[in-house]
Amino acid sequence: MASLLQGFEEVQLVKPVGKTVMTVTDSAIRFNKATVEVLGSPAYVKVLINEKTKQIAVTPAAEKADNAVKFAKAGAASVSVKEPVLVEAVKAYLPVGDAPEGEVAYQSVNGAAYAESKTVIFDVANATAGTMKRRGRKKAA
Repeated sequence: MASLLQGFEEVQLVKPVGKTVMTVTDSAIRFNKATVEVLGSPAYVKVLINEKTKQIAVTPAAEKADNAVKFAKAGAASVSVKEPVLVEAVKAYLPVGDAPEGEVAYQSVNGAAYAESKTVIFDVANATAGTMKRRGRKKAA
């Protein structure tokens, strides 16, 4: 006799992660909430660049690891990394253009999330450029 629940599938209670996005401006690299979640909100990460494939990978790292960069505080929604050497290295692959007064130019790229290895890989070829209004305090006129 066939089981009463034959053909049924369990409802997955793990909510899907949204799009992982890295945004590069002239002074910072910002990772959205989905990226922080895939990485597991690590305190430190390593950023790796593959010159041949033009890809940038982000993966958790130990605090004492070589080239580890301070990343997320507990419960962080999104993270901005302002380490000058890192920003310049990434901008070599994602150059940021000029922006009109009061705006900030950026390059944004979606990443491929590998949750099982807590890694996100961003393909430079898929980047889009744009400008956004400057955030924060307005400069005195």
